Amino acid sequence: MDCHTSPPGEFRDFKRDDFEETWIKVAEGRFGQVYEVKVKLWREKCILKTFDATLCANNVYRKIKEELSNITKLKFKYIMSVYGVCSEATAVVMEYMSNGSLNNLLANHNFMWPKKFQMIHEISMAMNFLHCMKPPLLHLNLKTSNILLDDHLHVKISDFGIIHWEEGMSKTALMECLTARGNINYIPPEVFTQCPDSPGTAFDVYSFGIVMWEILTQQKPYTGCSVTKVLLQVSKGKRPGLEMIPEKRPQECDELISIMKQCWDGNPWMRSKFSDIVRKTEALNELVKIPGLISAHRNGDAEQKSNYPGMFYPMHKITLPEISETPSDDLHGKDGILSMLSKKDFSSFRQTVKGEDVHMQFSGQKSLLHFTVASGDAESVKHVLSMGAEVNCTTARGYTPLIIAVLKRFYNIILLLLEHGASATQGDEDQWTPMHFAAQNGDDRTIRLLLEKGAEAHAQDKAGWTALHLACQNGHETVARLLLSRLSEDAIVEHEQDEGRTALHLASFYGHINIVKLLLGRVADPNVTDYSFSTALHLATDQGHNRVVRLLLINEVKTEMSDIRGYSPLHLAALKGHAGICRQLLSNGANPNSKTDQGWTPMHLAAIRGHEAVVVLLESKGGSVNAKGQNGWTPLHLACRQSKSDVVEKLLASSADPNVKEDSEGWTPLHIACASVCFRSVINLLLEKADVNAVNSGNVTPLHLAAQYGSLPIVNGLLMNGADRTLADSSGFTALDVAQRCEKWDIVDILKNQS
Repeated sequence: MDCHTSPPGEFRDFKRDDFEETWIKVAEGRFGQVYEVKVKLWREKCILKTFDATLCANNVYRKIKEELSNITKLKFKYIMSVYGVCSEATAVVMEYMSNGSLNNLLANHNFMWPKKFQMIHEISMAMNFLHCMKPPLLHLNLKTSNILLDDHLHVKISDFGIIHWEEGMSKTALMECLTARGNINYIPPEVFTQCPDSPGTAFDVYSFGIVMWEILTQQKPYTGCSVTKVLLQVSKGKRPGLEMIPEKRPQECDELISIMKQCWDGNPWMRSKFSDIVRKTEALNELVKIPGLISAHRNGDAEQKSNYPGMFYPMHKITLPEISETPSDDLHGKDGILSMLSKKDFSSFRQTVKGEDVHMQFSGQKSLLHFTVASGDAESVKHVLSMGAEVNCTTARGYTPLIIAVLKRFYNIILLLLEHGASATQGDEDQWTPMHFAAQNGDDRTIRLLLEKGAEAHAQDKAGWTALHLACQNGHETVARLLLSRLSEDAIVEHEQDEGRTALHLASFYGHINIVKLLLGRVADPNVTDYSFSTALHLATDQGHNRVVRLLLINEVKTEMSDIRGYSPLHLAALKGHAGICRQLLSNGANPNSKTDQGWTPMHLAAIRGHEAVVVLLESKGGSVNAKGQNGWTPLHLACRQSKSDVVEKLLASSADPNVKEDSEGWTPLHIACASVCFRSVINLLLEKADVNAVNSGNVTPLHLAAQYGSLPIVNGLLMNGADRTLADSSGFTALDVAQRCEKWDIVDILKNQS
C-alpha cells in the first residue's frame, strides 16, 4: 500500500521512492544505520532506522515488523510515533526528533534542574503509558540513547518492542541480546542471577533508575568497567555513586534520589510501580516550576547558579602533543628523535632527523612538526620545515602547528610558521582559529602578529563565537580594544554566538565594566536581545553587577523589556536579592507590579527567596503585597511555603491579607505555614487574625495539617487560638483521626486530652 493511500495510524510499508534522494546519516551502530530522510508527499522529515542484513537472515527484522504493526497504532505525547517500515531498505520509519538522543545531549549540554525534573517526569509518563497496556508492553531497551528530544526539549521514548521475551527463551539468550546492544548498565541483577522468573515491569523500572542517575549527574555509570566487572558489582548490590550528584541541588532533588534508589532495588518486588512514580515526579516537577524554589541550594544564596546557564561557554578541550608520547617502537631506539626533543637535546635532534621522519604520523595524527613546535626550539622547527614538513598539517582534532605555537605563546615560532606560509585563518574541528585561542588567553601580542598576516578579526567558530566574544567574556580589555579597532560598527553590533548574544551581553554578564564602556562607545545597542529576549541589563542585573547596571541605565537602556519567561530586570534583581540594583531600576521607571508569564511580581520573587530588604523597598515604591500570581498565590503564600518567617512578618506588617485563599485548592497562608511546619510563621499569622478554622476545598483545616506533619508546638498554638478539633475533612476524618493514621502519638494524646 502506498504511503499516500494509507489512512492515519495504519501500518505502512514505504517504498524507497517515497523519500527524496538525499539520505543524511545521523548515527551508525552495530545493528544498522540511522538516516534523516524526507517524505516527498508530506514534505516532512522522518527518521529511517535500517537493520543489518545479518539480523534479517535470522528473521529478527520480520519479528520487529510484526511487532511494529501494533506499535504504529500507539499514540501518546511522550512516545515517538512509528509510521511503518521500508521493507526495500530493511528499515523502520519513525518521527523526526530535532534534538537527537538524550545520551548525546547529557554529554554536551549543561541542563538546569527544572529541565532535569521535567525530563524525568516525562520519561515516567511514557513508561507508565506502556505499562498500562493490557498486557503491559515491556520496553526492555530503556536507556538514554533511546530517549529522544524534540524542538522544545520534551521527551519521547523510542525503540520499545525491539526486544521482547518469548516463552522458552533462556536468560542467557536475553543477556546476549541485551549486552550486544550495549545495555549492560541498564540490566537488573535478576536477569543474570538464578532467578527463574521472566522479565516483568520491574525490569524497566530498574533501567529507569539508572536513567535517572544519568540525568541527575550528566555522567555515564560504571565508566571504565568491563562487562564482567559491572555484572559482578551489580549482583553484589553496587549501584552508581550518589556522590556524583552535584552538591548544589534543590532540596526537592532528595526525593528524586529516594525514588531512584527504590527503582534500582535489588529485589524486583520492592521497586516502585510507574503509576506511583508518575504521581511523585509530577508533584516534584510542578513544585520546582515555582520561581526561586529550584535555586534554594544547600550552600546558600551566595552559591546559586545563574538563571542564564548558556552564558558559560563549554570549555574548549585542548589536547597538546606531549613529548612523552614517544611510541614503544621508537624510531631509533632509546635515543630516538622524540626522546631527543624530550631531553631538549636539540642539536642531536637536528643531526639525526631524516626526511622520512618528517612525514611520519604519530598517535592522534600528530606529525613530527607538531612535536617540534611543542618543544619550543625555533631552530629545530626551522630545520624540520626545511626538510619539507607540511606547515598546515593537522592533528585528529584539527590543530595546526600554528595553533600549538599560539597556545604555548612561542612568539618567535609563531612568526617563523607564518613566514613559511602557515594559515592564520585555519581552524580546528570546532573552527577555533589561532585568533580564538589567542583571544581566550588574552594574548594581544599574538593577535597583532596574526592580524598582520591576514587573520580575520570577525571569524566565527561553529557556535558563532568570535575572538571579540572570548575577549569580552574573559575580561581581556587590551585584546578587546585591539579587535574593536579592526572591526566595523556593524560587526560589533551584529555578530552573535549560538545563543544570540553579542559582545555587550557577555561583557555585561561577567561585569567587565571597562569593556562595556568600550562597546557602548562603539555604538553597541544596549537594548539588543539574545534568543531568550534578554538584554545586557537582564544579564548584569542577574549577576549583581551594580556598576554595569548604572552604566547601562545612563546609556538609556529600557528597564521594562521582558525576557522569554516574562522576567524584567527588576524581577531578576528581586529574585537574587540585589537591593541596590532594585533601587536603581525603580528610580529609572521600573514597574514594581509588573508580572512574569506565570503572573509573579517582583514582590513574589523576593518573598519566596526571603529577601526582606527587597520586600520592604518594593512595598515603599508601590509594590502590592496582595498581588495574585499563578493559581492565585500571593507573596504571603510563597513566604509561608518557604518558611521565610521574617518576610512573613514584614508582609503582614504591610497589610498582607492573612486569609486570602489560593485558587486551585483554597489554601490560606495558615494552611501552608502548617504544612511547611514553620512555627514562627503560624504564630505571626494568628497574631494578625488569621482564621484558625479556615477550610480548603477538601474541608481540611490547619489543625488537620499540623496533626499530619506531627508538629506539637503548632498543634498547641492552634488549639490555644480556638482551633476546632471536631471539624472533619471531606473524607470524614478529624484531626485526631489524621494523627492516629499518621502514628503521631504525642499529638493523639493532646487531642484526646482536649476532649
